[in-house]
Amino acid sequence: MRRTTRARSLRAVVLMGVTLLTVGFGCAGANADPAQAPAPAQHPTGQTLADFIAKGLKNKAAKPIVDTGSAGTGSACTSGSGAGSGNGSGDCYGGSGSSSGSQGGTSSDTVGYGPASTAFLAAFGYSLLHPNVAPPGTNDWNCKPTAQHPEPVVLVHGTWENAYDNFAYVSQPIKDAGYCVYTFNYGESNLLAGGGLGSVLPGANGTENIPDSAKQLATFVDRVLASTGAPKVNIVGHSQGGAMSRWYLKYEGSAAKVDHEMTFGATNHGTTLDGIGALGRAINNFGIDVLGLIEIFVGHSGIQQTVGSDFVNKLDAGGDTVPGVNYTVVGTRYDEVTTPYNLTFLQPGPGATVHNITLQDGCDQDLSDHLTMMYSPRVLSIILNTLDPSVPLKCTFNPWLLGGGGKL
Repeated sequence: MRRTTRARSLRAVVLMGVTLLTVGFGCAGANADPAQAPAPAQHPTGQTLADFIAKGLKNKAAKPIVDTGSAGTGSACTSGSGAGSGNGSGDCYGGSGSSSGSQGGTSSDTVGYGPASTAFLAAFGYSLLHPNVAPPGTNDWNCKPTAQHPEPVVLVHGTWENAYDNFAYVSQPIKDAGYCVYTFNYGESNLLAGGGLGSVLPGANGTENIPDSAKQLATFVDRVLASTGAPKVNIVGHSQGGAMSRWYLKYEGSAAKVDHEMTFGATNHGTTLDGIGALGRAINNFGIDVLGLIEIFVGHSGIQQTVGSDFVNKLDAGGDTVPGVNYTVVGTRYDEVTTPYNLTFLQPGPGATVHNITLQDGCDQDLSDHLTMMYSPRVLSIILNTLDPSVPLKCTFNPWLLGGGGKL
């Protein structure tokens, strides 16, 4: 009995510690100056960091990132789904410093539905007990698009999030506006497979190798198109969900299947995590493997999303966009995860349109940070306006971190 009690107590402490780590990861830099960042067309801060990192690259001829792998025994220098032992040398992933040898992950359908929520923290708490539920209004596989709204909407969650806690506020209103809405959980991994410490929390997904997650998205979108008979979908991606779905567009040959790509707080050009990630990569590339240690905590996808990683470099190689896709990109000045926030913005290439939006432009009272932006009435109105320009934009107060849905 005493051992059982101790075991339960230890488990509770571990879960509490990881929860605090998750919140801490999301709140890094909360005291940063929220002043307007430089114009997105220049990305001066990101370029400066990239130049600094480039000087430290110890193996400029290193192998490029491998997009796929097969199950079984793998190497630490592949992105396969097998087990391997990491050497921590920093030579894997083109010098990214990944020391995780065992990788792999899965995607899964949601089971049942959770209630609508107006705050991320409330939805996060609910998902700890119900990690596989869908947000309301989604995954009606009998839904058929109408002539007025012919394209389904696919919601793609971010790192350490899931379909429910990421979209419990916006999903039902999109459905109520007349759209077929779908979502799923991707990148499900565990600590031994490189998912990081956060992956021990129920519902903390999006932690595996991002190109592998993009293949899971490809399978899911094809399923949505087959079910609805629609020629294209519209994607709404938060954080990693934006960057991962851009990889899907660029390297899975899927641009013809997507009309609008909407990203919110996406790590489109990587993140410095207020300088922590960039500093770690620079030190790593000078020969001291600190990213391998950090990866134990944030997971493989977390390392891939830092400025200067092979994933980010390949994602943005040859331009930010693909022809035929319309991009709406939203960033918030109070983002403490995708930093500096203007690194989320894209530059249009041939045959693509890009609409970069700073959430506070014209709406200073929206104080949404990285997590609460998907619980912002203004963000919801941007989604609906992108789908149907006749829908007006809203501007309401939305509190930083603690609340959502326009109220505390």
